[in-house]
Amino acid sequence: MSRGSGGGFQDPPAEVLAQAAAAFGLLATPARLHIVWALAQGESDVTGLAERVGGTLPSVSQHLTKLKLAGLVRSRREGRRQVYLVDDPDVVTVVRLMVGQLAERAGRSGHPGRSARTVRLRELGA
Repeated sequence: MSRGSGGGFQDPPAEVLAQAAAAFGLLATPARLHIVWALAQGESDVTGLAERVGGTLPSVSQHLTKLKLAGLVRSRREGRRQVYLVDDPDVVTVVRLMVGQLAERAGRSGHPGRSARTVRLRELGA
């Protein structure tokens, strides 16, 4: 992004902001975020993902359908099963950065998931 006058960054076009908000919206559920996190580690089928994220097969399948329609994941046929993988490496970067930073902070505070920021975000409805 280029810098505008006054030393700040120029605002991105409204369409770009809308696309980013839609991608963040899809990742706003812990289940979908966990699915993308798992797929960032390597490809998997629905059964493997359901076991890993602790979801039911229909639920994980629905999440994958939404992520696939948004272009965040894709699938390929391997024999009789569908194998899913991340289709947008930039999303993996963002997810790894955010989750990694939060996990690191939780480790330093000794209270995973209970940082002041987590409480504030929950209060704001995020």
